[in-house]
Amino acid sequence: MSFVGPFGLSVRDRTLEADTQAGLTAVEEGLLEATKSDVPFITEAAQHLVRAGGKRFRPLLVLLAAQFGDPHAPGVVPSAVVVELTHLATLYHDDVMDEAEVRRGVASANARWDNSVAVLTGDFLFARASHILADLGPEAVRIQAEAFERLVTGQILETAGPRDGRDPVEHYLDVLAGKTGSLIAVSGRFGAMMAGADETIVSVLTQYGERLGMAFQLADDLLDIASDSHESGKTPGTDLREGVATLPVLYLRAQAEATGSADDRELCELLAGDLTDDGRHAEVLRRLRVHPALEQAREITIRYAAEARSMLAPLPEGPAKAALEGLCDAVVHRAG
Repeated sequence: MSFVGPFGLSVRDRTLEADTQAGLTAVEEGLLEATKSDVPFITEAAQHLVRAGGKRFRPLLVLLAAQFGDPHAPGVVPSAVVVELTHLATLYHDDVMDEAEVRRGVASANARWDNSVAVLTGDFLFARASHILADLGPEAVRIQAEAFERLVTGQILETAGPRDGRDPVEHYLDVLAGKTGSLIAVSGRFGAMMAGADETIVSVLTQYGERLGMAFQLADDLLDIASDSHESGKTPGTDLREGVATLPVLYLRAQAEATGSADDRELCELLAGDLTDDGRHAEVLRRLRVHPALEQAREITIRYAAEARSMLAPLPEGPAKAALEGLCDAVVHRAG
């Protein structure tokens, strides 16, 4: 018997399985409680994405990191609720910025209501996360504030684009470190810290989370191009259609500029055109799927996952470490 978590992670130890399942159930209850309001409409809007589900990747990492101390310590589940609330809040805001119509298989909040409701609901979730944080102590508040600053900085950098002379790939990786790596790093940090693990272990799991977060987001980039909708749960090429230049596209542009290849330049021109046209969109996807740029991006993804795994070396052997290693393998599997 084993618990199967996000993207097929298998937890084979019965004690760890029981702790993880109980923890995730408690997190789910905490999310519903934290998104209740005396105003029924706010409750409906705030619980819209909670009830749509999701991988709960960040809470899972909190719970696994807590295994290196007391996994039942009172701050563990609330800190997992905090990171997921923060993540959900950013999704409401992202959907407004991206003008997205669907999120997690349901209408996005901005599509169901409007942009103002979506932005204010995101703000409401941030406020509720802060309320929970206040009970976890000033150190937790400081850590979350620093991560949130990094997250917002990453979003601003993405919006502004690379400054003149800056390598677009380096810029993009900096964006991801802020937007995704920061909060996943905090997930590892909070889990270990709230469980009372020693500082060395807290540091290890923070660095692990940062690298795993990068691999996790880069794997999503690859899935957007390489997978079918059944496999990824979303329509392939969504980022392409929205004009988001992910790592494979950046590598394609760099190669086109370096080699002057007519085929690469033509593909870049197609990418720059109107991809709301289904035929053009399908042609771009077909060509990108067999382009060396996709494999180049996959290698970077695998490198970050390998770095995350190597960070775990100082941790004691056992089911929790094996599960964290399994997360690295699961991310690589998605990228494959």
